[in-house]
Amino acid sequence: MDEQQIRSVRESYDRLSDEYARRIYGELARKPLDRELLDRFARDTSGGLVCDAGCGPGQVARYLRDAGANAIGLDLSPRMAEIARELNPAIQFEAGDMLALPFANDSLAGIAAFYAIVNIPETSLPAVFGEMYRVLRRGGLLLLAFHVGGESLFVDELWGRRVTMNFYFFDTKAIERLLAAAGFSIEDTIEREPYAPEVEHQSRRAYIFARKPA
Repeated sequence: MDEQQIRSVRESYDRLSDEYARRIYGELARKPLDRELLDRFARDTSGGLVCDAGCGPGQVARYLRDAGANAIGLDLSPRMAEIARELNPAIQFEAGDMLALPFANDSLAGIAAFYAIVNIPETSLPAVFGEMYRVLRRGGLLLLAFHVGGESLFVDELWGRRVTMNFYFFDTKAIERLLAAAGFSIEDTIEREPYAPEVEHQSRRAYIFARKPA
């Protein structure tokens, strides 16, 4: 992604942030598999710092914290990070770019990236996964969730707000290969059909547990 694309995504989520939080913050209450996988992630990263990457209003970080994880959040949108702090005052949220994560090498026990790559083209994913690998400590765990498919959708309006960004769907095997190329060991891959239309967009979903070798 070039600087213009990154700026467009950042500004789009700044404009969407309040409506996004209203619609999305309570989503996990209706997503039992997601909760199960986040519980597993929290157990597997206990005792270390974990980051909810692309955190939005902070619902994943909040769930992880309630499950016993030492969670913080990071989002490209400064306004989204601000809303996450308002909704979750006990959790640290910062604005930052996954292409240049603001963490030291080998500093995180885990990264939960729930749809954090949805606006990132496949050509930029090696850089993103390389950054995730860099900041995870040895034995650190990544839980990545994404939309399955091969298409991309350009969106210039969402929930009544003007936006300028693409949404990307990915082949699961292609994502596994990119993670492996970054150095990760794939531990588990789960796919599911979408929940009901009133719960989420009707796309197939994938979750990958990938670990930085010890």
